[in-house]
Amino acid sequence: MSGTFSLDRRQFLGGAAAFCSAMALPARSLRPASAPLFPISLAQWSLHRALRAKELDNLDFPKRAKELGCTGVEYVNSFWKDKARDAKYVAELKKRCSDAGVQSVLIMCDGEGALGDPKEAGRKQAVANHHQWVEAAQALGCHAIRVNAQSQGSYEEQQKLAADGLRALSEYGDKHGIDVIVENHGGLSSSGKWLSETLKLVGHKRCGALPDFGNFRISDKEQYDRYQGTDELMPFARGVSAKSHDFDEKGEEIHTDFHRMLDIVVVKHGWRGFIGIEYEGGKLSEPDGIAATKKLLEKVRDELAAKLDAAKKPAGGKAEGGK
Repeated sequence: MSGTFSLDRRQFLGGAAAFCSAMALPARSLRPASAPLFPISLAQWSLHRALRAKELDNLDFPKRAKELGCTGVEYVNSFWKDKARDAKYVAELKKRCSDAGVQSVLIMCDGEGALGDPKEAGRKQAVANHHQWVEAAQALGCHAIRVNAQSQGSYEEQQKLAADGLRALSEYGDKHGIDVIVENHGGLSSSGKWLSETLKLVGHKRCGALPDFGNFRISDKEQYDRYQGTDELMPFARGVSAKSHDFDEKGEEIHTDFHRMLDIVVVKHGWRGFIGIEYEGGKLSEPDGIAATKKLLEKVRDELAAKLDAAKKPAGGKAEGGK
């Protein structure tokens, strides 16, 4: 294997301490009584067919997201690949968000090289390729970019390589106030155990996870348990992706038990930040699939809110503070 690891023991230990102190995230703070348990954002990939067919322009995505009932937007860099450092374009996109009344949440970044490339030069280039998206995220008011932990080699080698690239990018993100969050997105990154261990190895306050409900296929022959994986990644979460494909006659997602999954995310781990709709099904149209996912999220959100409110009541049945 070519290249050297720049993540030494002193860096790891120092970073790990800072990382652990950063785990009390604002997304887990208590909500106002009138606020929903969590807000809902729209991942741009949910509209990838419309975007690819030029039926929807990237600049119109914020307005479309608001029309579909979402208050946050999660961009995909491939739909405006050459515009990251076009200040006029980014300013216009920010204005469109303001006009629509939606919040820019994050940018999902693909095709910028392997952050865990076995060759040091390849890792450095991948890190540099992501810089433009960190800058665009800052300009838009996002809190993070989503990246991949792609690498090669043994289990442990890939952890060290990915951690090296992720740490370097996180240090750049820190200069711009932007988190670098890793999605379970194929290969070993779809193992909750591997990815959570890798994030610990990175040990940087800006590096976290984006648990995706449906991306736990390690290979054609190996599938990681999605509930276990989400549970393992939630302590590092800086975003959550509600992946959906197909629904039954009751409106339940047939591949993921949203009730069980959101109980892990919201009740067990106290998540209160945006949860992003990422519809990838083919049986419903994109707008209908988004609507079905949103309806299910809202249904479970209401159930969990009632559950949590009931848990606050004392044995006598009165709410806390009641007389």
